[in-house]
Amino acid sequence: MSASAATRLTGRAATNTVVAVFVLYTLLPVAWLVLAAAKDADALFSSRLLSLEGFTPVSNIGDLFATDGGIYGRWYLNTLVYAVGGAALSALVSTACGYAFSTYRFRHKEKLFGLVLAAVMVPQTVLALPLYLLASSLGVVNTFWAVFIPLLFNPFGVYLGRIFSDGYVPREVLEAARMDGTGELSLYFRVAFGMLLPGAVTVFLFQLTAIWNNFFLPMVMLSDQELYPVTLGLYNWNSAATTSPEYYPVVITGSLLAVLPLIVAFLMLQRFWRSGLTAGAVK
Repeated sequence: MSASAATRLTGRAATNTVVAVFVLYTLLPVAWLVLAAAKDADALFSSRLLSLEGFTPVSNIGDLFATDGGIYGRWYLNTLVYAVGGAALSALVSTACGYAFSTYRFRHKEKLFGLVLAAVMVPQTVLALPLYLLASSLGVVNTFWAVFIPLLFNPFGVYLGRIFSDGYVPREVLEAARMDGTGELSLYFRVAFGMLLPGAVTVFLFQLTAIWNNFFLPMVMLSDQELYPVTLGLYNWNSAATTSPEYYPVVITGSLLAVLPLIVAFLMLQRFWRSGLTAGAVK
């Protein structure tokens, strides 16, 4: 074997080893969560977690939706409304703003877009207190709107919207539509948005994941458990488990159910976001 072939094999083996380590690092917690969510409490707190005994997934799900009067179902519904509704509206707003930055000329356009890029670097936790004070002055603290409205504005989505518009919307098509008498609003929804759909789905998935995992903003804004998302509800149950261990099994089962919608969304929409992620690579 030549020295160059041996070097390539060594490099490939090293790469495969690193990839395998990262795959195990990612999948082992998921495998533990699946096994733990399917076991009864006795197996969970013993060394029989990896054995074939004590599998009670149906019973665990029943206990989950029966705990504290079945409030987990309400948390799940709240999260679906926050995440799906918020991500959909956020994707529409972001792509429309990005389209405007890409298509139209107006004063201080690049300076305003620079502010958008600067806002991308601001952590969401930094904004939680100002948002709380603003919501308090408007009298909407501890309401659905206190959590839902801030989720609609996503600077990173606006940035992606402009990139998608630059890469996917030919200016010749827009000019031809204008010459045919198409208005600007109709031009966006009937012509441009179809081309921007892969980008909108990509923004939707990014925002869906961010909202679904959102924790700090609801914790600051909400005190009514009926309005909690899954993340905040499971956090409260996990805190209660330190004094009431019976909460541990429902926290684990609830955590497993909480990740399923994200997996389903990525699988169903993968053909859109795969093409969307390449937007701007070729113009």
